[in-house]
Amino acid sequence: MEKINLLEKKLISKVISRLAHEIIEKNKNLDKIAIVGIRTRGDIIAKRILEMIKDFTDFDLKQGTLDVTFHRDDFSSNFGSPKVGPSEITFNMNDVNVILVDDVLYTGRTIRAAIDEIFAYGRPASIQLAVLVDRGHRELPIKANYVGKNYPTKDNEHIHVYVQEIDNKEEICLIKN
Repeated sequence: MEKINLLEKKLISKVISRLAHEIIEKNKNLDKIAIVGIRTRGDIIAKRILEMIKDFTDFDLKQGTLDVTFHRDDFSSNFGSPKVGPSEITFNMNDVNVILVDDVLYTGRTIRAAIDEIFAYGRPASIQLAVLVDRGHRELPIKANYVGKNYPTKDNEHIHVYVQEIDNKEEICLIKN
């Protein structure tokens, strides 16, 4: 197995800053926006985006966290899933423009599961998608509105996002099997 470092901490922060700026630019009415992260690393990226938006605009956006484990189509066969935790949506989802955040966009199945979970809370005005990395290989017709980095991968390659809060290191790596 070969590991190639793609981004380190300083560059990851710049990418997240750019995502925050793009979200501000494309969503003029921030009081109708909610940032919702997909547990676990998407939630951490979402919190960083929220902090930067607050720094840039002095505006507190609605925020939430989704755990999509039980909405995944591979739930019954996916025993390697991360620890299950509750979704945390403390605002009225109806008529809100939700920006869903995840670390890596791959097949689109996690995003489909997240959309199912969002609709369990209400009917948002729209759902946009922000991802730190898009690695390609979609199996569903899902496309991110905001992409930090595109790293096209081969079938034997994977992208790993490591964050300080979980992994005690901050980097994005390409892993070749």
